[in-house]
Parts: sequence; C-alpha cells; structure tokens
Amino acid sequence: MHQASVEVFYHFLESLSDLLDHAAAHAEKRNIDPSILLNARLYPNMYNLTRQVGESIRHAVLACALLADIDPPIFPEAAPVIPELKARIAAAKDFVASIKPSQIDGTEEKQVVFTFRNGSTRQFTGRSLLLTFSVPQFFFHVTTAYDILRHCGVELAKKDFLGKPVQPKG
Repeated sequence: MHQASVEVFYHFLESLSDLLDHAAAHAEKRNIDPSILLNARLYPNMYNLTRQVGESIRHAVLACALLADIDPPIFPEAAPVIPELKARIAAAKDFVASIKPSQIDGTEEKQVVFTFRNGSTRQFTGRSLLLTFSVPQFFFHVTTAYDILRHCGVELAKKDFLGKPVQPKG
C-alpha cells in the first residue's frame, strides 16, 4: 500500500512541480503574465490550472492521511502564484515522504471515510480508496494540469509528465 500510494504520489508531485517550472519559463520567455496560465482551463466548466494542481495535492495528502490515520496538512484557499503553488507541492511531498511503510502497509481492509468539499462523505476500504478513487483522481488532475499547459503552448513532452525514471526500492 505504501508503494502504491506514497511512492507514486511523491514521484508525480515532483513531476507536477517541474511542469510549473516549464510554465514559469514559458511565461517569462513570451512575456505573458503567469496568472493567465494559472487561470487557464480546457473548458469553461472545468477547473483552472491552479485548482487542478490543488486537487492533485489534495488527493495525494488526503489518501495518505486517511490510510495512516494522521491529520493532513491544510493549504490556503487563496489563489497562489507559481512559487506558492510549488511550495504547496513541496509541502505535500514532505508530508507523504514522512509517512513510513508501517503506517500504511496492511491497510487494505481498513475502513476510511473520504469527505468531499461539499461535506458529503463516502466510505471505502483502504484498497478501494487508493485504487478506485484517490490514485485515479490524482492522475486525472495531474494529467489535466499537463494538458492545460500544453494547450497554452508550453513546450512539454510525455517525459515531462512521467518525470525522471525511478529505480525500484528494495
């Protein structure tokens, strides 16, 4: 469970931070206000880039916190600039990295309750939370952030999404 959560979230949060570096460089090179990129969306009723990044962070930290039975970090709701978003990603990476395998491994059948932003809840086992909800949600939002940046002309390739190759531990 630790490998399928912490290790995956950490790696792709790092990639997400790198995508924001590409966005900042793109904005500077083309003399574009970075807020234009942060407020960009693929369709009017979809979340903008800032919210896509925020939801990626939220699903990573909440899944890990629920599995480890610890409090997640709380992030401000205010619209950040790119460096602040990167700081939030760094804090999320630090949080998930602080969780030991012993805190999450063996939680496959643990009963957990996910609380949505609107206050409604859904009950899961640890396995179903991770494999059918949190990891898919996380990747949906990371992918959409990548797609928004590509749509805005930021020069990215699949390798930027995938990040640096990681050697398996153990």
